[in-house]
Amino acid sequence: MRIEQMYMIRKSRTFSVAVFILACAMSLAHVPGATAQPATFKVGDELRPLHATIDDIVEGKRLADSSCAGCHGANGISTDRAVPNLAGQRAPYLYLELIAYQSGARPDTPMTAKVKFLSEDALTKVAAYYASLDPAQPVSSSSTPANLDPIQAGKAVSAPCAGCHGDTGISKTPGMPNLVALDPQYLAAAMKAYRSGQRKNDLMKSMLAPLSEADINRVALFYALQKPGRAQTPAPGDKVAGKAATVSCSGCHGDEGVSGNPSTPSLAGQDAQYLAAALSAYKSGSRNDETMKSLASALDDAAIKNTSAYYAAMTPQAVNVRKPLTVEEWVERCDRCHGLNGNSTNARIPALAAQNVKYLEQVLHAYQSGSRRSPEMAAMSDVLSDDDVKNLAAYYSRQKAKSVLFVTVPSK
Repeated sequence: MRIEQMYMIRKSRTFSVAVFILACAMSLAHVPGATAQPATFKVGDELRPLHATIDDIVEGKRLADSSCAGCHGANGISTDRAVPNLAGQRAPYLYLELIAYQSGARPDTPMTAKVKFLSEDALTKVAAYYASLDPAQPVSSSSTPANLDPIQAGKAVSAPCAGCHGDTGISKTPGMPNLVALDPQYLAAAMKAYRSGQRKNDLMKSMLAPLSEADINRVALFYALQKPGRAQTPAPGDKVAGKAATVSCSGCHGDEGVSGNPSTPSLAGQDAQYLAAALSAYKSGSRNDETMKSLASALDDAAIKNTSAYYAAMTPQAVNVRKPLTVEEWVERCDRCHGLNGNSTNARIPALAAQNVKYLEQVLHAYQSGSRRSPEMAAMSDVLSDDDVKNLAAYYSRQKAKSVLFVTVPSK
């Protein structure tokens, strides 16, 4: 007889998710040798819990109640949203993680101390016990943030900006800058400078004061992804004469006003009156930048007006920035390994459905920082924004967990 990946959903039970990690099993399932094992451990040993008897599960409960319940809760359902539920998790996955803690492959002092002196037989029984339990119920949607499309989230936050800067960041008001065609890194930094008072503008400071750093990043990304266009404002000045004065500007701002540096703004298509005011502010020192002060000091009022007219006439270009995936698109990718709606049908990969939301957030951030190591999970999580992490964690915490039975089938 052998264990094969055949699964039956138990209709009378709901299934929890997770044990000690959102996706730590990715390193075990996909990267051979990624988690060190005791010398006696052989590939396939993780399937031992699938053969557990009723007596084994009873003994596993005794061990779990004495060693695990203090953190993971009675019956494997934690009351601490930062600590994972264990009830209903896949037994081989649990066993592999217990072995990893015991061997030191997963450093965690409290966990290592709990399992350090337990035998492989004891770990098998604990894993089988938690897998046998009814899983946690998903949290209500009211207790977690809405799954917002990242572009729509940025649009919602930027709504108050439209009165001055236009609905999509293309200005129709002389003196108000275009916000399109600016790298989000630059625009976010500029907004933070206004909020802190480093850039002097009382109106901008008051409007940005309520925004979090995440909100500012949402706004910057929203404008970066809008279709570029010139400011729809007049540009007094001689753009032909202005071209000669831009020779010293092209090194930072590009030959035609399109910057190749994320921290330096593109000037192509920008409102001419705003550009002229900015150059005058650098020249006077009211905007503090030694490089810009030195360059602007060489320009008289006519040259400033002409330079601004030249850049206003240039064609802005789209920013080279990745359009973020929606929550639904991220979920489709995660489900490839973790099962539909986070209900894994792979015994070695953790289920995510109904897991504690703060715990899932912590795990993804741990993969991003490298404190948990897995090439697959590092690649997947590295490009996640803070919004992506929160929305994915919220999504999986709200999914109904389903129990899975692994059955033995005759060998071929």
